Amino acid sequence: MRIKEYRSHFIQELSPIYDEAEVESFFYLILEDKRKLKRIDLALQNDLGFSENEIQNWNIIVEQLQQEIPIQYILGETNFYGLNFEVNENVLIPRPETEELVDWIIESQKLEVQSRSLGKKTDFIGENWRVLDIGTGSGCIAISLAKNLQNFQVFAIDISEKAIVTAERNADKNNVSIHFIKTDILKLINLDELQTSSFPVSIKYDIIVSNPPYVRNLEKAEIKKNVLDNEPHLALFVDDNDALIFYKKIAELALKNLSKKGKLYFEINQYLGKETVELLTKMNFKNIELRKDIYGNDRMIRCEI
Repeated sequence: MRIKEYRSHFIQELSPIYDEAEVESFFYLILEDKRKLKRIDLALQNDLGFSENEIQNWNIIVEQLQQEIPIQYILGETNFYGLNFEVNENVLIPRPETEELVDWIIESQKLEVQSRSLGKKTDFIGENWRVLDIGTGSGCIAISLAKNLQNFQVFAIDISEKAIVTAERNADKNNVSIHFIKTDILKLINLDELQTSSFPVSIKYDIIVSNPPYVRNLEKAEIKKNVLDNEPHLALFVDDNDALIFYKKIAELALKNLSKKGKLYFEINQYLGKETVELLTKMNFKNIELRKDIYGNDRMIRCEI
């Protein structure tokens, strides 16, 4: 069967569930992954075909998509901040909004370095700057920062052993060194408790960043079925009555473990921007900045001790 003929079948089978543009994007993502062919290749080579075995494999993927399994899980990978990441049912699929958070950190750090190179005083002292990613999941934040920030030691923690294993593979895939450790952040009194060969005692972090669980159970109705049925709820949801539990705990730890003028970055629930700012204000954080994402939603916060 010609690939163009199968494409028509693919769109017909999936258009009742997804809009046509999304189905087309699925088709070409799979085509590039499985055959290393791009849209232009198919346009220029009209007679390209699928073998019977390929058709069987594609039909399995169609069935998975009909079950609304995310395309990233089907392919086993996704792109984030220009890097390739393995994703599976143990980790969240990285979102574009999180890329914005990473970009904010990187661009802010570039300004720090530029200021330092001009001989001006900066918030960072020395060459061994440190960043800690809390709730690392696939490792997308930590790895992207390690790839783009020079002279930084990057540390990352998560409660899920399976997530840590995935993140370690992603670090190897992207040729960066990350210090990973499994722990329950809610049970920590001080980050000094993370003492291991990778986490020295009493170190201070220049940046702490977290994209913690923040979706309230009352918001489940807004979550797409493919997310609800496939992505790990442990990394998504919090109790309606204690929606800022992770922000409060991480902020408490940041007060003890950030370096002087160190920065704390959060991705946040779009409906709780005001409440998150109020929490940080009451905890005496300074220079609190709330930013919107590309969709106009309150999505990220930066503050200092």
